[in-house]
Amino acid sequence: MNQPLLEAAGISRTFGHVQALNGADFKVYPGEIVALIGDNGAGKSTLVKILSGADRPDGGLLKVEGQEVRFTSPLEAQMNGIATVYQDLALAPDLTPAENLFLGRELMKPGILGRLGFLNRKAMQAQSVKQFAMLGVQLKSQRVSIASLSGGQRQSVAIARAAMWARKLVILDEPTAALGVVQTARVLELCKRVRDAGTSVVLISHNMPQVLEVADRIQVLRLGQTVADLKSSEASVDDLVRAMTSGQAKEVVR
Repeated sequence: MNQPLLEAAGISRTFGHVQALNGADFKVYPGEIVALIGDNGAGKSTLVKILSGADRPDGGLLKVEGQEVRFTSPLEAQMNGIATVYQDLALAPDLTPAENLFLGRELMKPGILGRLGFLNRKAMQAQSVKQFAMLGVQLKSQRVSIASLSGGQRQSVAIARAAMWARKLVILDEPTAALGVVQTARVLELCKRVRDAGTSVVLISHNMPQVLEVADRIQVLRLGQTVADLKSSEASVDDLVRAMTSGQAKEVVR
């Protein structure tokens, strides 16, 4: 395999008397979807926060494309091409999908109008239409507020925004947790489209059939440690349950 796009090795993190991570490892390679699963308390959320720059480890190291990095904020992770979509989505409900895609990165009109603070809404709308089309995101309208969209459409906008600005990797934290069957299928298809467009995806989920369907590899955390790294094509729900509950897996990919 090629050099990992993002690698975490021997990550430890303690909160008071609670050891959330105890030498956890994680790898994602270019052009793949990797699922991160584990029971409640396994350390998934803590590891995601460290990978995304929202928290710092007590020990271990992070590498991006072979170079050691130390993220002190989500902004530093974003500067390294890594974006995270949390369950709250962080969308502005009163703004349109296009305005949300450019939230904090607004395009200004050229010349004096831009210096006076006038937004280039036409350019932002055009780029948003292109981004949604490339990823197959279908919205009832791109000119309505986010608040009027369905849960699945809002999730799609959040993922499209992350993919637009993440040059290398998008981390999705339980993206289908509150969605129905049809909306879930569309979000999972969107994950594949993001990967196929050249951005790797890390998918955190409790739904084992879903991760077997969409992920290329599955890494399992148990009690703060990585206990399995499985090829989805060669794993079953029983294999994942066994790894989550006993730390044993039929095959570990290294």
